[in-house]
Amino acid sequence: MVLRAIQQFFETRIQPAAGQSGDPTSHRGLQLATAALLIEMTRADFKVEENERRVVGEAVSKAFDLTPEETAELIRLADEESQQSISIYDFTRLVDRGFSFEQKKYVVELLWRVALSDAELEKHEEHLVRKIAKLIHVPHQDFIDAKLRAQKALQRETAEGQSSTEN
Repeated sequence: MVLRAIQQFFETRIQPAAGQSGDPTSHRGLQLATAALLIEMTRADFKVEENERRVVGEAVSKAFDLTPEETAELIRLADEESQQSISIYDFTRLVDRGFSFEQKKYVVELLWRVALSDAELEKHEEHLVRKIAKLIHVPHQDFIDAKLRAQKALQRETAEGQSSTEN
């Protein structure tokens, strides 16, 4: 049933680019795999917080240029898929085969954003980001660079939020 819902969602809401087929490494499959990995990150510390959910939604929406409705549906389907999956390997295999190196680094940065969104970096979160980075062949230096970019983005967003509440 979940697979049918996923297929229907992609067929009716997210049109494939010209020349793309039902290949799991298609843009549609990669969207689902990326969203599922971000959702897995929210669960890494065994407590899913609203801030983490918000960051996942923003990341998916921005990364794939989706409408709010498409974003919500993709996250719902990725959550179901993630809950039914026994491991992250199916998701990481899709990302590793379907994304460019730059896109993989961006996925690692998004994972860091989710991990850091609650202002607490738990050891399970760092372990999961490290594991995913290795599985999608992102070297350690790029893993660290992605973390630094995520930290800077979080600091910038925090500063912007503080200045807007002061006005």
